[in-house]
Amino acid sequence: MRKIMRNNITKHIVILAILVSAVSCDLTERMQVQADKSMIFGTESGLATYARSFYEQLPSPASAGWDESGFCDYAACKSMSSFFINGAYNVESSTSWSWGDLHDINYFLDGLKSEYCSVDEGVRQNYEGIARWFRAYFYYSKLTKYGEVPWIDHCLQNYELDYMYKDRDSRDEIIARMIEDLDFAYDHIKATSAIGASTLTKWCAAALKSRVCLFEASYRKYHNLTGMKYSADDLFREAAAAANLIISSGKFSLNMNAGKVGAYRELFANEEPNAQESILAVCCNAESGIYSEQNWHFNSASYGNGNCLSRAFVYTFLYRDGSRFTDQADYSCIEFKDEFTNRDERLAQIVRGPEYKMSGEPRVADIANGVAQTGYHIIKFSLDEDQFDNTNKNYNSTPIIRYAEILLNYAEAKAELGELSADEWASTIGAIRKRAGIEDGGTLPTSLDPYMKETFYPGVTNPVIMEIRRERAIELFFEGFRFDDLRRWACGRLIQYLPWTGIHISALDTPVDVNGDGKYDYFFSESAVPDSHEYKAIWVQVNSNPEGLWAVANSVSGYDLERKTVDGRKWYDDDRQYLYPIPGKVIRDYAAEGYTLSQNPNWE
Repeated sequence: MRKIMRNNITKHIVILAILVSAVSCDLTERMQVQADKSMIFGTESGLATYARSFYEQLPSPASAGWDESGFCDYAACKSMSSFFINGAYNVESSTSWSWGDLHDINYFLDGLKSEYCSVDEGVRQNYEGIARWFRAYFYYSKLTKYGEVPWIDHCLQNYELDYMYKDRDSRDEIIARMIEDLDFAYDHIKATSAIGASTLTKWCAAALKSRVCLFEASYRKYHNLTGMKYSADDLFREAAAAANLIISSGKFSLNMNAGKVGAYRELFANEEPNAQESILAVCCNAESGIYSEQNWHFNSASYGNGNCLSRAFVYTFLYRDGSRFTDQADYSCIEFKDEFTNRDERLAQIVRGPEYKMSGEPRVADIANGVAQTGYHIIKFSLDEDQFDNTNKNYNSTPIIRYAEILLNYAEAKAELGELSADEWASTIGAIRKRAGIEDGGTLPTSLDPYMKETFYPGVTNPVIMEIRRERAIELFFEGFRFDDLRRWACGRLIQYLPWTGIHISALDTPVDVNGDGKYDYFFSESAVPDSHEYKAIWVQVNSNPEGLWAVANSVSGYDLERKTVDGRKWYDDDRQYLYPIPGKVIRDYAAEGYTLSQNPNWE
């Protein structure tokens, strides 16, 4: 039972290679297919074998859990994506205009409607639904990255030049086709449950539709895209309706079992995905030898990217009574060992808090080696045994669609429409906060948080929408949503301007017991460590280079750590980074054939 489908994909590669041989990388290549199609489309087992290959399009076990590394505002890192480095990215840098996955999907869809397909209609439609889900998943990544792209609904033949080299279709066309695919998938995928949440069910279709429509609705609203067939409100309604299909089904619920690591972190710490909350998961399995490497990434100085939370984001975690951390006087001077007290339980389940232990021993953030320079060391996706560090042997699985996202999608869509009721708030945001130990989270907010408005979202005036954004950032931390959220809310400037601040310390050149266990953890100094100093082992040099760790004087008292960069974060004034450029080579290829492919704004 534990050898779930994703773990079995590898053994079918040889079979699949026999069934179909195809050459395809992008829209401009002449595709040729050589296969006995009846071997694929003549039996359900042939369809199942081919369809298994689609799951390779999902995040891999090795990458799930840090897709946001170098792509977000609220987590510091050693190296940002070149997309955010001044002058480092241009039309010749973009290399992801790849369409091979779409070819494989369309080949399958074409075959299902060919004379070679002799399975029963219900079986055929089930596999068509699966393929169309993956087509929508493929196009969602293209929509968020490039905006308008060509919609291709079949395998191109070498004589279809006008279709092969057509210009980009409108956002209206893309979103309409995606909705059509996902509606078909919801109506025709037979499975309503899956072992380990490792394969598609009809609920995956409703979930992806809610995600897709919420993105496009808010993108249209906050980027002032008008004159389209589908208004922002039209798509907010589609998002809410799709989410409500899952909510009203009663098939899923929030995990409330705290286990050893807390009800929230439990979702990311087990080999078997949580059956209550996981709708689709990337699965690992020690028995089958399918592993991930979260510990290696988050705990290694040499392998990882030094991802760690900014204190600017840590400030957004509420107290358990529902009050705001930033409403108290001198909140910026509260030291690490005290700032976790009576806070949202997710804070101590996302980063190493004062009570955190590794292999049974107290363990603070690894600041000295650059693993977590702000002092907020991420643990959400890793395991609490150091035997997993510096190796790729993590066996914990990672959900990629879960019920909490659906509740957030529903709440946001309804709030944007001005239709979120008190009861709906309580059953969505209130329920998520209740799991986090927040006692007074089930009442619709009536006051706007001035810290959130000033620091994150100056354009938001509705306290309900503000609190939903707070909740979304915390609940879905580092699960791959943040950059898409910043793009759709037109908040890209946070990438450059949100400070990567760290823990507060009272003084330099003084040993610090950061977690209050009676043992000194750090000695911060502007000087290089002397060989004979008694605190050599815990010495952390600050303020020595323009790029790196600084201790900045706090306006009230003491110092705040900050990870500074020289030119490592750039958001252009013309906002070009809301979309990626169409690769220059692709535009030239079109021109060579006598066709025109339009470029995204300000990337000329």
